Amino acid sequence: MRIQRLRTRIIVFFVALLALVQLAAFALVNAANSRNAHQKIEEELSVGERVFQRLLSQNAQNLTEDARLLASDFAFREAAATQDGATITSALANHGARIGAGAMLFVGLDGRVIADTLAPQRVPRQFEYPRLLQQVPGSGSAAHVDIELLSGKTFQLGAVPVMAPLAIGWVVVGLPVDDAFARDLRQLTSLDVSFLQNSGAGGGGWRSLATTVGADSEADLVRYLPPTAVVTSFVSRTATLAGVDHQIRVVALNSGPDLRVVAVLHRSLAEALSVFARLRNTLSVLAFTSLGLSILGSVVIALNITRPLSKIAGAAARIEQGDYSHPVEISRADEIGVLASSLNHMRQGIAERERKILTLAYQDPLTGLANRSRFSEDLEAAISGARAQAQAGVSILLMDLDRFKYVNDTLGHSVGDHVLEQVARRIEQVASAASCIARLGGDEFAVLLTGLTPECVEETARAIIAALESPILYQEQPLDVGTSIGIAHFPEHGHDAQTLVRNADIAMYAAKRNKSGCQSYDPHYDTHQQEHLSLLGELRQAVEANELRLYYQPKVSLHSANVNSVEALLRWHHPKRGIVSPALFIPFAEHTGYIKVLTQWVLAEAIRQCGEWCRAGLRLQISVNISARDLMNRELPDQIAAMLEHHAVPAVLLCLEITESGFMEDPAHAQKVLDRLAALGLRLAIDDYGTGYSSLSYIMKLPVQELKIDRSFISRMIGNADSSTIVRSTIELGHSLGMKVVAEGVEDLEGWNLLRHFGCDDAQGYYMSPPLPAADLLAWMHAHDAPGAPRAASGTETAHAPPPVFAQRL
Repeated sequence: MRIQRLRTRIIVFFVALLALVQLAAFALVNAANSRNAHQKIEEELSVGERVFQRLLSQNAQNLTEDARLLASDFAFREAAATQDGATITSALANHGARIGAGAMLFVGLDGRVIADTLAPQRVPRQFEYPRLLQQVPGSGSAAHVDIELLSGKTFQLGAVPVMAPLAIGWVVVGLPVDDAFARDLRQLTSLDVSFLQNSGAGGGGWRSLATTVGADSEADLVRYLPPTAVVTSFVSRTATLAGVDHQIRVVALNSGPDLRVVAVLHRSLAEALSVFARLRNTLSVLAFTSLGLSILGSVVIALNITRPLSKIAGAAARIEQGDYSHPVEISRADEIGVLASSLNHMRQGIAERERKILTLAYQDPLTGLANRSRFSEDLEAAISGARAQAQAGVSILLMDLDRFKYVNDTLGHSVGDHVLEQVARRIEQVASAASCIARLGGDEFAVLLTGLTPECVEETARAIIAALESPILYQEQPLDVGTSIGIAHFPEHGHDAQTLVRNADIAMYAAKRNKSGCQSYDPHYDTHQQEHLSLLGELRQAVEANELRLYYQPKVSLHSANVNSVEALLRWHHPKRGIVSPALFIPFAEHTGYIKVLTQWVLAEAIRQCGEWCRAGLRLQISVNISARDLMNRELPDQIAAMLEHHAVPAVLLCLEITESGFMEDPAHAQKVLDRLAALGLRLAIDDYGTGYSSLSYIMKLPVQELKIDRSFISRMIGNADSSTIVRSTIELGHSLGMKVVAEGVEDLEGWNLLRHFGCDDAQGYYMSPPLPAADLLAWMHAHDAPGAPRAASGTETAHAPPPVFAQRL
């Protein structure tokens, strides 16, 4: 289970840490105690072994002295010399009683026992341990002392020769090795002692001869000795005797081939550890005491930490809820005090920033107008008020600035900000009766009007348009922006704020399309918009369904009447709608970026048709319009080059027409693309010249060879001195720049003659011919083939002439 509270975690951590330390210390101390206890027992066993060996050695000396004393007695030597068994036995018994010997024997030179105080009934017999007697007769020294078994009892035996003056036998003295002897040894060494014997080859295993422990321990002891092996060295090991662990050491007492006698020294580990057990108990008491104190101390520390943290957490919760009035009252010099002080500073900073945020929440920081949130709330409130009073009079004006993006991108954001500020001031001046004037974002503004009739609302919109018609000055430089305004009324154009704003936005774009300045919402705009969206969706399938066609409108020379070039114009043969005007789908294609697909199709089809004409001997240059988006395509030159090569069309027979606005959106990039196109040998033309806001100095840098005057100037030049002057000046300007000048939109003979008088090079318009399919264009050219009429150039020859009626018009 996961512990959530910090206080509990602190307590558990400290207690667990201390418990682990205590357990580790206890384990280390216990291991050290156990190791020390074993070392102590081992030392005690070693000391006990030495004492035991010293005791055996001392007994051996005593045996030797006692035996030598008896052997030197004259009466005993006399009895021994005469083989007087009764006297010998009596002397042996008396001497053994004096020295505490358990067995006294006299053994003749032949190794036969002559007298035996332990088992007189077994006399005479061969002495069991002749190795004791294997010494040089007459040496006068004691024989080897060993522990052996006589008549089923264990003795420490010693033998001394009887000299008279030569050796006549041996006196054998045996001290008993029994329970009493073992107890004496235990008193000297504080060790338990057991004597065991194994008969070796005779079998039977080990049996106890004497011990200081009980029968159960004695029975367990024999399991730790080799069953038949000869014990020749000391062995130390741990043994469990009667359920109690002992440390044992085995000492070999003889080395005869038939009898194995060992002394087992052992000490209880429990007794040895009893001293350390007291230490362990003391450590346990200390551990539990320190554990209790640590719990108490950790509780105090946890409370000391968590109480102020709880206060800080409570203050943070209040800050989260927006309550900044209560500071954290903690006065400490440690980190928690610093944290509380920091939280107080943060509380003050947040409160100050929130006050500023609340101040600016409904205000546009640049213009000082209301922002989108404030406008939305005021519009909701106005609609709610109008519903409650069952009356209308709520209208909104939605507008954005024309050409603002160009100003902002070209002159910089600082200039753009200046324009927005000035626009805001002008709107405030002319719309002083507005309930709310807001900047919704970017160059988009909105005005909320209440209690006004639709006529007054439209007057306000016109006043705003008029206020923005005069240029805005920035460092003495005039900037012309203008605006288009969409109008929506409640409840006619929407029953909620969202719908009202949406419909005003639709009306604004309708005003832009119609160039009417301002426009009230009309429901058919939605249908119109949906129709455009539907057309755009169907346009995506038109390319694949082969519904697109190219029509060609001839360009006629005003001087020679030759037809040197045509302009390719896109037409859509819709299966249900019939021929769809490009004005209906081209703008939406440009906005969505689908214009690139259309341009690729138009270029491919126009170049294909040009190649077909070239192979038929007809050399006509084809002009194709490309959009601003096409100029952003870095791959356009390579794509056109591939098409020209594929259809074997000379590059000079393709002319690309670019509008002024097309290359002014990104002049640097457009310059690079146009330079690459010119390097291919293509002709370039500026289309609709005079309708944009391009720089003349920049146009001079472009690699263009043709200038097309917009049809709006051509249609107004008859009877309009200003337009006529503009057309003449444009023709002269184009010629002075070394460009060919083409007039589009020529609709009558009067315009034709005036352009010819101005020195214009080519003319294009319905007066000569409307756009025609490729087959119809050839038929038109054949039908108009007459002497002295306009002709289509084929190589250097004029192959076709216009019809007589056209020639008469000329």
